[in-house]
Amino acid sequence: MSRVFGLQLESCRTLVPLGSIFAKDTLTLKSVFFSSRAICVKILSLKSEGYALGWYALGWFHSATTGHDVVIGINKQFPGPVLNVTTNWNVVVNVKNDLDEPLLLTWNGVQHRKDTWQDGVSGTNCPIPAGWNWTYEFQVKDQIGSFFYFPSLNFQRASGGYGGIIINNRPVIPVPFGLPDGDVTIFLSDWYTKSHKDLRKDVENGIDLGIPDGILINGYGPYRYDDTLVPNGITYQIINVEPGKTYRIRVHNVGISTSLNFRIQNHNLLLVETEGSYTVQQNYTNMDIHVGQSYSFLVTMDQNASTDYYIVASPRFVNSSWTKATGVSILHYSNSQGPASGPLPSLSDQDDPSFSINQARSIRWNVSAGAARPNPQGSFRYGDITVTDVYVILNRPPELINGKWRTTLNGISYLPPSTPLILAQQFKILGVYKLDFPNRFMNRPSKVDVSLINGTYKGFMEIIFQNNDTTVQTYHLDGYAFFVVGMDFGVWTENSRSTYNKWDGVARCTTQVFPGAWTAILVSLDNAGMWNLRAENLNSWYLGQEVYLQVVNPENDSNENSLPDNAIYCGLLSSLQRTFEHLNPELGHHYIPIPSPRESLITKLPGFSGTIPSKHYAGYVTVDENHGRNLYYYFVESQANPSKDPVVLWLNGGPACSSFDGFIYEH
Repeated sequence: MSRVFGLQLESCRTLVPLGSIFAKDTLTLKSVFFSSRAICVKILSLKSEGYALGWYALGWFHSATTGHDVVIGINKQFPGPVLNVTTNWNVVVNVKNDLDEPLLLTWNGVQHRKDTWQDGVSGTNCPIPAGWNWTYEFQVKDQIGSFFYFPSLNFQRASGGYGGIIINNRPVIPVPFGLPDGDVTIFLSDWYTKSHKDLRKDVENGIDLGIPDGILINGYGPYRYDDTLVPNGITYQIINVEPGKTYRIRVHNVGISTSLNFRIQNHNLLLVETEGSYTVQQNYTNMDIHVGQSYSFLVTMDQNASTDYYIVASPRFVNSSWTKATGVSILHYSNSQGPASGPLPSLSDQDDPSFSINQARSIRWNVSAGAARPNPQGSFRYGDITVTDVYVILNRPPELINGKWRTTLNGISYLPPSTPLILAQQFKILGVYKLDFPNRFMNRPSKVDVSLINGTYKGFMEIIFQNNDTTVQTYHLDGYAFFVVGMDFGVWTENSRSTYNKWDGVARCTTQVFPGAWTAILVSLDNAGMWNLRAENLNSWYLGQEVYLQVVNPENDSNENSLPDNAIYCGLLSSLQRTFEHLNPELGHHYIPIPSPRESLITKLPGFSGTIPSKHYAGYVTVDENHGRNLYYYFVESQANPSKDPVVLWLNGGPACSSFDGFIYEH
């Protein structure tokens, strides 16, 4: 099977890798064309499982809706674009870091089967330095559902930088509900007008974040539902719908630390999926969505269109002073006769978690539906599997350790080493971490350490989260979906297992743990790698509530993907960094997003008379205006048989002896 590679010099989202598609899916080359902006290789189709190619530029930009002078935008959008792919697609995303500090993006809920290297957290990747770009390549293997991505370092999510991920079913797999008439993504977040840099300083100094300045819905402030609480002139979100239609509404809590209740006035929310699992379909009038969680509902527009309707996100388990932070947007029927007015749909007992824990227990796995594969979800009978490892993980409120405010899991506060864990493992560097995370809280002084859980490959682990804090905490595990089998108030004991749901506990990647309560999960460790288990509440995570789960396949090293060619090196491996790959961030690695090329069609060749039998172009692209550096090219496109003849390309940058030549070929 022949292979092709492509060149992309356009400042747009769709990127085609140069060289990196060798030994992957065959592409059908449609044409090579020129535009006023760029040289592009245009792709007609991608055979096999498919590719999704994207260009994400993260940078500061002014927002008129948040109260921030600047937010972290992606391609000048806030929230960022939705990554819309299908089961088993390969995803290639080039991330350009236009911030003034290092950056990583993580893909919340994407399991990265056998490919820890793409996870985008401090234990798996060196940060992308300011001004650099880096390319993520991963496969959404055997997954469906609603997820999101966000910046994982230094409290940056508090300033934005997040966007949605939709993984659609393959056409051959039936979906357990009718095709909706539309698909809507909604982001909920508690928002502070302080920058993420100021917020993290507050957290470091033991200052409580307090009441947020607002709850944003898709980056917008509240509709003026109350003249005394909401000032005039705030831009709010409007979601336009058609009467009688049914929409799939995917809702994500991407905030800092606030549990939120989501509801749509007078409309039922039919829950159908959460974080990659189809659920038993039940109607809810509202849903508590905790930090880091994702749900999708079917909502039918079956109400009278005499007015618009409120969409509400309000803080949970807090006192009445938080009411002013409520987020409100508008559901607008196309034939609506007037604006929404009157009180918001009520929510009783907003400070009582009893209702919420019962609601959480009601969310169950649809065992008869297929998901990424044709066999029913329930064919994996997790309740019949013998547990091989048990961890009871206790969290506590922030405390002073060595004079600094820290949070702990089982008395250990994680401090990321300068060398990512997976790189230290790959290069057999001793002393970076220890495989001694305790399986229960030890009655000893808390400490800062790099202590890992040593998981058994293909083992079956039981984890019990015990929350000794005064607020709801949520915990997320990368690389896996786990089964939520139990939760209750009080202290977990061995007898608590008698209450476990061993049949249809929902499989997801993020779970809540109520204050003074416990939550139990079961997880099958079938994905080799180094996986992050963390608090999703940013203040808890930033101060040390995370641990890594190492899962090594002792029989076959090929079970894990190898170190990527474009890996960034840091810490104890800084000397391995090939700096020329990133000297000019406009070039990046494998990808060449370049503005302002200049090209000319060659109409005559010296010593040749008559019509030139092919198209010749020559020109240059400025890659460093400050130093006058250009990339020169000479491009030849055959006119005789473009589908079979190669397109020849010469690139030259710097001295005449520094050049590259190659061709694009498909047959």
